[in-house]
Amino acid sequence: MTTIVKKKKKRKTGLNIKAKKKRAAARAVVKKGSGKIKVNKRDLGVFEPRYLKEFIEEPLHILPDVAKEVDIKVNVKGGGFMSQGAATRSAIAKSLVLYSKDAKAKQAMLAYDRLLLVDDVRRVESKKPLGTKARKKKQKSKR
Repeated sequence: MTTIVKKKKKRKTGLNIKAKKKRAAARAVVKKGSGKIKVNKRDLGVFEPRYLKEFIEEPLHILPDVAKEVDIKVNVKGGGFMSQGAATRSAIAKSLVLYSKDAKAKQAMLAYDRLLLVDDVRRVESKKPLGTKARKKKQKSKR
């Protein structure tokens, strides 16, 4: 009989960071490298639409010296494309601040946009009975 040897999954080395926006959850792994950024195994340079790419790149413009010396891989799931973009942006910003270990970097991020480092806790309200949405109810008739 032959025995089947299971291969162990390769653990992601580096710093692990997570960020959320609505239903979208992004997980980032940051390592020392040459400034490459990948989102869902795709290079950020070929990202579409263009305004979303620029939105995701904002933390890289705030800390360009740190961004050039690290490689960041982001895996994002759930939500819509804009929520995924916001979660990715937040994960990249958190990873740059965590890697730099600098209080000034954190202050720079917070001064630019607080949502870069603080996750948005707002969620969609659940639907209630007698209505089509969370708050909307059927219109009452007087006659």
